[in-house]
Amino acid sequence: MPAARLAIGASLTTLCPTPRPIPELPRMSVLFSPIKLRGLNLKNRVVVSPMCQYSAEDGVPTDWHFTHINNLSLSGAAMFCIEATHVEAIGRITPGCLGLYSDAAEAALKQILTSVRKHSSTAVAMQLAHAGRKASSARPWDGGQLIPQDQGGWQTVAPSALPHKEGEAAPLALDAAGLKRIRDAFVESAKRADRIGIDAIELHGAHGYLLHQFLSPISNKRTDEYGGSLENRMRFPLEVYDAVRAAFPHDKPVGMRVSSTDWVEGGWDLAQTIEFAKVLKARGVDWIDASSGGVSPLQKIALGPGYQVQFAEAIKRETGLPTIAVGLITEPKQAEEIVASGKADMVALARGMLYDPRWGWHAAADLGGEVEAPPQYWRSQPSTQKALFGKTNFGAR
Repeated sequence: MPAARLAIGASLTTLCPTPRPIPELPRMSVLFSPIKLRGLNLKNRVVVSPMCQYSAEDGVPTDWHFTHINNLSLSGAAMFCIEATHVEAIGRITPGCLGLYSDAAEAALKQILTSVRKHSSTAVAMQLAHAGRKASSARPWDGGQLIPQDQGGWQTVAPSALPHKEGEAAPLALDAAGLKRIRDAFVESAKRADRIGIDAIELHGAHGYLLHQFLSPISNKRTDEYGGSLENRMRFPLEVYDAVRAAFPHDKPVGMRVSSTDWVEGGWDLAQTIEFAKVLKARGVDWIDASSGGVSPLQKIALGPGYQVQFAEAIKRETGLPTIAVGLITEPKQAEEIVASGKADMVALARGMLYDPRWGWHAAADLGGEVEAPPQYWRSQPSTQKALFGKTNFGAR
């Protein structure tokens, strides 16, 4: 009997061997997962940040822009944002800054976009901007300082007649007519952007430029309905947002870049940024691009890898809005962690993309993602990454 039982036990052991561990499936990259912003479908969460090139002529893009934009439209990022594009000539940061306030600029940008569309499906956004009191500056490689009017500069404007730096010529405080002119200029540039096929607009409310100047109590000392309380300081940026949103097609998204803090005691801070974002959310904003600083030379910025991610995370948590994290995001695994952990919905890279114009390709290879590449470049796909460019076919006889 015991022998029979042993035989039965042995047969059961044979029939039911110890289960083998199930191999783990490769984890899908969140960074290379799609996201939808209003009617715009993006294939991944990587954005090329708007980066001034200081290479326009009278606001009109040049051959350099043709090269730069076409190059980075093949970066592997789902969206490329054209540099700060100014809505009037006196709103340019430098004499070499891009504008979209003339027929010549519109025609030249349309030609560039036509070229991009032939070889890339990357979404192309545009950052609309006005530099306010930080306009009339020399190009960075020429020192970057205020250019006096008698040396080719121009009279700047701002919420209040306060210069950016001590010793500089003061800007003119904008009156009602000036505010209307600039609102209308933003609208006209937004209409031009739509005509040339721009997929999305980001309003530049950061880095010490005009919209940020209205928000910050450091630069806004007005005593009318556009200054003083938080509600009043938000008024003009919100008017600009409302006007642009009404002028731009409903299915195309409009976002806002903000400086989440001035890094100066008594200045604009994260709490005010969150309140601003809540009001923008009620008006239908599609994302918040969370940067910082720029309104005061007294700023003390605590630099470090991903130092501004905390702002995107806080804004997302408190408002539920999609956010873009920026600032010293350089490594694929770093970017993946930011998005996968829910700190932000997207990441934007600037200098990293200039240094490595195929950053998106290399990140996808590291993380097991997929990117689009033109067939002319398919042969560059690494032998160990047969799915990097999706379905490809490259033969020869």
